[in-house]
Amino acid sequence: MTDPTFIQLAGAALFALAVIHTFSTKFFEHLAHSRPRHAGLWHLLGEVEVVFGFWAMVLMLFMFAVSGKQEATAYLDTRNFTEPMFVFAIMVIAGTRPILQFAASTVMWVARFMPLDKGMAMYFLMLAFVPLLGSFITEPAAMTLAALMLRDTLFAKQVSSKLKYVTIGVLFVNISIGGTLTPFAAPPVLMVAAKWNWDIWFMIANFGWKAAIAVAINAGSAMLLFRRELGAMGKQGGADDAPPVPFSVVLVHLMFLLGVVVFAHHPSVFMGLFLFFLGFASAYERHQNPLILREALLVAFFLAGLVVLGGLQQWWLQPILMGMDATAVFFGATVMTAITDNAALTYLGSLVEGLSQEFKVALVAGAVTGGGLTVIANAPNPAGVAILRGSFEDNTIHPLGLLIAAIPPTLVAVLAFQLL
Repeated sequence: MTDPTFIQLAGAALFALAVIHTFSTKFFEHLAHSRPRHAGLWHLLGEVEVVFGFWAMVLMLFMFAVSGKQEATAYLDTRNFTEPMFVFAIMVIAGTRPILQFAASTVMWVARFMPLDKGMAMYFLMLAFVPLLGSFITEPAAMTLAALMLRDTLFAKQVSSKLKYVTIGVLFVNISIGGTLTPFAAPPVLMVAAKWNWDIWFMIANFGWKAAIAVAINAGSAMLLFRRELGAMGKQGGADDAPPVPFSVVLVHLMFLLGVVVFAHHPSVFMGLFLFFLGFASAYERHQNPLILREALLVAFFLAGLVVLGGLQQWWLQPILMGMDATAVFFGATVMTAITDNAALTYLGSLVEGLSQEFKVALVAGAVTGGGLTVIANAPNPAGVAILRGSFEDNTIHPLGLLIAAIPPTLVAVLAFQLL
């Protein structure tokens, strides 16, 4: 390991503070109530989506002061912000009434053929079918759909806090592993698929079928555990109370969604499509709910902050990863994903030449396995938090509660990838 620079050390320290901050948001919300004079500031610092953007701003101010304008702006110019922009666009489109009604109708139709109570069938499909669908519409879109449908059905009812935490734990883990049927949907896979020549058949053979089994077990276990609370879920509510959207409008929305997914690597294209979409949504406003622009912007801000802070962590992360064998790197990546974005881990692996195929598979499997443990572990997680936190006490999803809830489904994923 080469000696880190002063800026790299500062970046690592600020990254550590940001991680600690994500586990402390409830403390800032408490300050907002106990010290109303500066309630606005405490509420801001209590927003989990603001955390990494805030500490990225601190880092950039520090770089401006220590290294000057030229080096600081040069560092920013070398960061790739495609993923935050993509997540912003896909969240807004996937969260529209036409897409939600189409997804909900699909879930309801499939639920009719399942030999289960309607509420149990819907719950299972939202935690299993929708995450696996993320392999094709991308994980951020799947997270947005699943979170909005859960918010407007199950979480709109009087259900226990335990059910809510178990649900998001299973959802976050299943979204992370459920996107591995294809090489373009899961951010940690997307980072390496082109360089390592992984196509859809490779993904299905090495990841997809194992992930599908784990997703089904996780969703089924949660469904059986809370079967007595799921009866009310089959009743229509929330988004389903809105007037039906004409199929032509739904079709146009699906085309915009598909276009953004297809051009996910080209921000100039998908942002252009997104602007056209905003115009179409405005023209047919009677078929829309309010667009989730605020939630999507907060998530994009979170991910952009992670990009800025994460760019200075390579000096300590890469030697740790590269000093492991295939088995150790699987478990190491699973654990380290909890404190850093899983796509960052696989990206670091892609920079190293001469890795064995076994090592590559283990690295990616570990990265997706740990993707549900924390908010920062997987890019779609902040989207789920932004949509669902209003259903929790104090409008806060406690990071420790998420971690505890995500451990059992994570262990199922570990067994699936290690034993199957």
